[in-house]
Amino acid sequence: MLLAPLLLALTLAAGWPLARSIWLSLTDASLAGAEPARFVGLRNYIAYADGIWFGVLADPDWWRAVLNTVLFTVVSVSLEGLLGVGIALVLNAKFRGRALVRAAVLVPWAVPTIVSAKMWSWMLNDQFGIVNEVLLRVGAIQTPLAWTADPLLSMATVVVVDVWKTTPFVALLVLAALQMIPRSVYEAARVDGANPLQQFWHLTLPLIRPALWVAVVFRALDALRVFDLIYVLTPNSAETMSMSSYARQQAIEFQDLGYGSAASTLLFVVMALSIAVVMVVGRVRLTREGVSQ
Repeated sequence: MLLAPLLLALTLAAGWPLARSIWLSLTDASLAGAEPARFVGLRNYIAYADGIWFGVLADPDWWRAVLNTVLFTVVSVSLEGLLGVGIALVLNAKFRGRALVRAAVLVPWAVPTIVSAKMWSWMLNDQFGIVNEVLLRVGAIQTPLAWTADPLLSMATVVVVDVWKTTPFVALLVLAALQMIPRSVYEAARVDGANPLQQFWHLTLPLIRPALWVAVVFRALDALRVFDLIYVLTPNSAETMSMSSYARQQAIEFQDLGYGSAASTLLFVVMALSIAVVMVVGRVRLTREGVSQ
């Protein structure tokens, strides 16, 4: 009974838009059409007529967007996890000016994504960007690079900007876990002759793994539905188009609301399955470690 109001609010805030999107994906709704939407079943997902397969699942651009999104998620979240742990270890150490450094590290995460993406698009511009200017002056490159337009550089550029922005989030969660580890644990390890590397591998890493796993799950959720960062840095680029960008393009630019809703529904399915797998694997791993300990 106490949870009923919250469940009702969640149903209205999340359940109804999702149900509406699923319904629209089963119709031929269009932003340009004046006629009422008609039910077409799974035609927007996959259909066969006149010897041709069509629908979202038959569109090579959709599968390319899926591949781009998965690649972006795996690379960015992996780098953010590694860098987040390293930064957290540094911030957990005692040194002069630690409070100032902690505040500075959190600045990228505090900046809105649209603002940071636009800032980076200016800095990476091939004509007046400061990044090319610095690299040219130090001799790292001979000619300015089109970081966000070159097919070979655009995905790497998007990943780097995302890592710069969201690594502080991972570092903050890991730092909170580090702060909860008793000092006596490390004192006992030193008495037993454990060196710093052994202390990290056998003590620190197992104790911060639950917090790190939570950070990875949240970051994976954000990365799978990435839109704003890619839309600002590389608009309408096939090399970096994500599933969210594909759905937006179909629904808004092409004004095919039913087709775009089908892509959005498939994005929801991909996210739900991915997070379910991550949660099950994480729960099994943490349970086994708890039993073994």
